[in-house]
Amino acid sequence: MSELSKPEEGLQDPGEDQGPVEVPLLEAEVGESVSHLASYPPASSSAPVEALPQEILHRMIGKLMKFLLLKYRAKEQTSQAEMLNEVLRDNQEHFPVVFREVSVCLQLLFGVDVKEVDPAEHTYILVPILGLTCDEMLSDGVGLPKAGYLVLVLSMIMRFGDPAPEEVVWGALSKMGMYVGSEHCVFGEPRELLTQVWVREGYLRYEQVPDSHPARYEFLWGPRAYVETSKWQVMAFMLTVNPRALRAFPFLSA
Repeated sequence: MSELSKPEEGLQDPGEDQGPVEVPLLEAEVGESVSHLASYPPASSSAPVEALPQEILHRMIGKLMKFLLLKYRAKEQTSQAEMLNEVLRDNQEHFPVVFREVSVCLQLLFGVDVKEVDPAEHTYILVPILGLTCDEMLSDGVGLPKAGYLVLVLSMIMRFGDPAPEEVVWGALSKMGMYVGSEHCVFGEPRELLTQVWVREGYLRYEQVPDSHPARYEFLWGPRAYVETSKWQVMAFMLTVNPRALRAFPFLSA
């Protein structure tokens, strides 16, 4: 799966005129995150998927995911014709399967929805799930989208009571492969993201439990989370997630 992180010849960077976009970094990050799927079955099964060797399938998924993430950063639309010509020119017959798998992966892993805007022309736009704008604050366009991770954390806080004890949140995240003090290949170090970045941006509150000695801390929804989404929307989104699809992503399997 190391080939997933190699630059693609002839693949133009759609974000070139939108400010600095670290294309090699994006390719390496996507390659590493897609490689985690190698040991898991596709989110949905069909004859074309079963007929494809897993290595080829995941290589095609990685190529299309890199392409669509660059479109997402550049806030550009794309089309089926463009995806076929630029990414899957030699495997066009497998486009429906690969596109479906990539759409699921983008939604669950990165929190990016692929929405069709013109059924006749098969054109698409990529938008953050639930209207969250956290990805617009990515420093200099570097890093991968994190809206999916934010929704996961918000749903955890709901499930554990809002406020949710920090040790319970850390414990749940560790079961998904995200450990305090360790750099995750997609989301970075969780403590910094949850207690500093998202607190500063207003998505979370991280506060000391009143009268706790020694001091204990808890997470709550922040004011920006209430402005951009709602607990009902987060709950409804999590209920629509296919459990079988979740099993393809170890960090979400819990």
